[in-house]
Amino acid sequence: MMRTVGTTARGIRTPIVRRGDDLVNIVVDSLIQAATSSGFNIGDRDVLGITESLLARAQGNYASAYDISTDIKQKFPSTIGIVFPILSRNRFSIILKGIIDSGRDVVLLLSYPSDEVGNHLMDVDKMDELKINPYTDVLTEKDYRRLFGDKVVHPFTGVDYVDVYKKIGNGKIKIVFSNNPRTILDYTKDVLVANVHERKRTKRILRETGANILYDLSNILNAPIEGSGYNPEYGLLGSNLASEKELKLFPRDSQIFVEEVQKKVKEKVGKDIEVMIYGDGAFKDPVGKIWELADPVVSPGYTEGLKGTPNELKLKYIVDTELSNMDKSDVSSAVKDKISNKNNSADQSESLGTTPRQLTDLLGSLCDLISGSGDKGTPVVLVQGYFDNYASE
Repeated sequence: MMRTVGTTARGIRTPIVRRGDDLVNIVVDSLIQAATSSGFNIGDRDVLGITESLLARAQGNYASAYDISTDIKQKFPSTIGIVFPILSRNRFSIILKGIIDSGRDVVLLLSYPSDEVGNHLMDVDKMDELKINPYTDVLTEKDYRRLFGDKVVHPFTGVDYVDVYKKIGNGKIKIVFSNNPRTILDYTKDVLVANVHERKRTKRILRETGANILYDLSNILNAPIEGSGYNPEYGLLGSNLASEKELKLFPRDSQIFVEEVQKKVKEKVGKDIEVMIYGDGAFKDPVGKIWELADPVVSPGYTEGLKGTPNELKLKYIVDTELSNMDKSDVSSAVKDKISNKNNSADQSESLGTTPRQLTDLLGSLCDLISGSGDKGTPVVLVQGYFDNYASE
């Protein structure tokens, strides 16, 4: 009998996880308990997603403004230029506080009309009305306030981020607006690149233009400071506010963790599942124009079966073209036959319009939406039937 249900995703509740907890057993036991109590079966090729914050908390991967300050002192001797940070109290306020606490003067270069992930500093229509050219024009903070007002708040948070960062700077910060990273070199040759996804390009441009000391956020706290948390690959990238004085860093050793969970599930229930760590989803809000992905990657660790991109056919294309004149009773069999032989098909038009994204980006986005970022209490997500298709029995 043909399946009547496709992909399903369930949020799995876990106990409250604290530093030092055995997260492998907590996750596996929570999954098995959920399956037993809710009456579903765990199957081969099910996907188990665990939020990155859960792993980081269990690892105790935290750092303070003092730790950031200490690392900055070791890397920068004087004035620091910070280029293209995200506009976020959650993502950047403690980082900026740590830099200010180092005693260095700071020149903060903000991109406009929005940051890298779509948080706006100004109304785009007003920017056009004022004939401001974002490709060439450099604005001082005085220009910004004169043109856009003494209070410019984010439409979702109601926060004036320029004001927030200025107050954190406590008199030791100058703010400039430009989309050309080279602008910072007019103020200092020692630069910390703070954007996420374009950081390598930004560093290349600055290196070629004469920057002296040049780091990005992945180079800060990439090793422990007096026993602090750290991340050797991502440093401060992917960090989140944990308290008024502390950040939770992106988790370490994610690959080791997912493989241990996969092995433990095999031992306990005899099923070969896939496991991944997920953070921000890779999607954009159509109203606020905010690109969700402020983490450096959607998934910092995943098992072998989650490598690559989907191999799918566009059913509606096939049905509307070569099968459009076929008798209705024969269409289902013909579609199943096409799917079963898709690896032998040379017609790329049959896959046109399917999503050419990494499996982990798609699955991580699904998990992020299921678990949410508030009080659902489901930091683990089980996705079933993701690798099934119309031909699966």
